[in-house]
Amino acid sequence: MGLMKVFSGSEILALSLQEKIEAAGVETTIKNNIQSARMSGFPNLDSAVEVFIQETDFAKANPVIEEFRLSI
Repeated sequence: MGLMKVFSGSEILALSLQEKIEAAGVETTIKNNIQSARMSGFPNLDSAVEVFIQETDFAKANPVIEEFRLSI
């Protein structure tokens, strides 16, 4: 299986969700498009920070993700 995007948004919210998912025992990967765009010299206001998990961990992470989405 591969990576699955579970969130795209502000850096603060992405890091908060990452912390909650990892506390549930699921590894995450962050892709920071904001930093990438800024460092390349092409800032883009539509950029976001994305949180990914392994597809095989979705069942374990989904309750945490849903609770997070309801809280924002």
